Amino acid sequence: MKNIMEHINDASIIDYLEYLKYERRVSNNTIDSYGENLKLLKETYNKSILDVSADDIRNFLKQINVSAKTKAHYLSVYNSFYNYMVYNNKVNCNPCDNLKAPKIEKKLPNYLTIEVINKLLDIRLIKPIDYRNKAMLEVLFATGARISELINLELNQIDYDECVIRVLGKGKKDRIIPIGNTALNYLKLYIEEYRKFILKTQNSNYVFINKDGKKISRQGFFKILKKITQEAGINKNVSPHTLRHSFATYLLNNGADLRIIQELLGHENLVTTEIYSHLSNKKIEDDYQHHPRAHKENGID
Repeated sequence: MKNIMEHINDASIIDYLEYLKYERRVSNNTIDSYGENLKLLKETYNKSILDVSADDIRNFLKQINVSAKTKAHYLSVYNSFYNYMVYNNKVNCNPCDNLKAPKIEKKLPNYLTIEVINKLLDIRLIKPIDYRNKAMLEVLFATGARISELINLELNQIDYDECVIRVLGKGKKDRIIPIGNTALNYLKLYIEEYRKFILKTQNSNYVFINKDGKKISRQGFFKILKKITQEAGINKNVSPHTLRHSFATYLLNNGADLRIIQELLGHENLVTTEIYSHLSNKKIEDDYQHHPRAHKENGID
């Protein structure tokens, strides 16, 4: 793994990165990313990073040829760095204080229509792995679970009597999700009748396993999903998150409360879930364009 600290000759940046590593205990990838961002700013102006001004940072963000999202990330890194420097009396003020982050356009999530979902779930069931794949997709669409929650699902996290599964979400928080009869029945069929043929002589508490008797990896699931999508003749890029978006959109369009969807998805903040209401509103606007009186005629508003 690359060690960015070996390539930085600014004591202030090294001090900050060591603070992130030893006190904040952030990942090595984050440290490398922050280090690269700070190194780039310093090298752009060829002076101590403590002498970089607000105008320098503003001009840097204007000139750099990256997306608005990446620029906002850069500014966030610099803001964090200079706040640390202010706290340690290395600079008098944070040059980022009055700088506004570039506006990031919210992308509406991709989702599948119920017709496409039905095509995706119409898996020809012949081999044990077909029943496994069918159960995985049914569970994803029925619960809106994250792919990490699906592949880490264990046998004792399924409650057939209560029709729920318990998943371990972000921040290691347990979440109880209802699961419909169709998905639950396919899940039960796979576990009771076909899982043992994949497991063979191995033992595992994980529900979804590969041919080696180990839990399916993210990469393994992506390959399975891609193959199923192609076989179904679906010409769209379908990811596990697409199914999660489809789950939320389907619920919202059928009258579910946004806060209920928030709980089911395990979102910390309702703002994250509100993107689906934007999606629903856009669909209403698009559909209204088909109304015969939706357009201006003869210059009359």
